[in-house]
Amino acid sequence: MIAEMLSYPFLVRALAGGILISLCAALLGVSLVLRRYSMIGDGLSHVSFGALSIAVAAGWAPLGVSVPVVVLAAFFLLRITENGKMKSDAAIAMISASSLAAGIVATSLTTGMTTDVSSYMFGSILAMSPGDVKLCAGLSAVVLVLFVFCYDRIFAVTFDESFARATGVNVSTYNILIAVLTAVTIVLGMQMMGAMMISSLIIFPALTSMRIFKSFRAVVWSSGIVAVVCFCMGMMASYTFSTPAGASVVLVDLGAFLLFGGIEKIRGLKKG
Repeated sequence: MIAEMLSYPFLVRALAGGILISLCAALLGVSLVLRRYSMIGDGLSHVSFGALSIAVAAGWAPLGVSVPVVVLAAFFLLRITENGKMKSDAAIAMISASSLAAGIVATSLTTGMTTDVSSYMFGSILAMSPGDVKLCAGLSAVVLVLFVFCYDRIFAVTFDESFARATGVNVSTYNILIAVLTAVTIVLGMQMMGAMMISSLIIFPALTSMRIFKSFRAVVWSSGIVAVVCFCMGMMASYTFSTPAGASVVLVDLGAFLLFGGIEKIRGLKKG
């Protein structure tokens, strides 16, 4: 079946782009989940949908508009929560709802729910073009290199901002870096998973790995492996049963989460 799947160029493009995006989302997701920013993916995906809808309605380049808008939204969310004027969950909910509403209104007043807009809402990974894959590869490489290069500082900021600041780490800079990398990953993943399910790529691998592993490094490694394996299995399930690719990936992620939870309970019983 794998050989048959790889004989289709559009499936090869989908697998290549999806693996890169899943890996980036999983690595960033560990830091976001530990800092209780797990829903930022959902909020930024709605911001991206609003920006993409307006761009499609106006005839602009969707990604050219969406990337800077989502980056600014991520920066704005961090500034609000750092100043203490609003809780992170409230800020995310406010921006999420507003952006989604703006995108829907712009769509209804102009082009209507076209194929392009629908693909960004629900995902259409099989429609990825060679240009989309090249863009994913380039930006994913930037995300992965920056994450590896800044690993120690991201670790320090994730667990104790006060200690990191005391050791000379510019906490604000690395908070912004995490937000920007997350925003870029969200925009890239929109076509794969859609605005409705892109946050699952950030949340599930980290939560799954935390059921068994306790160290930050082990969770990061496990999250990357779980994300890639679950994505490939989801694509195989989608191909076999003719189900939507994004939804299939999410259900496989859920299965992995339940499996790791079962392993955690068995280990607990043995220790008891």
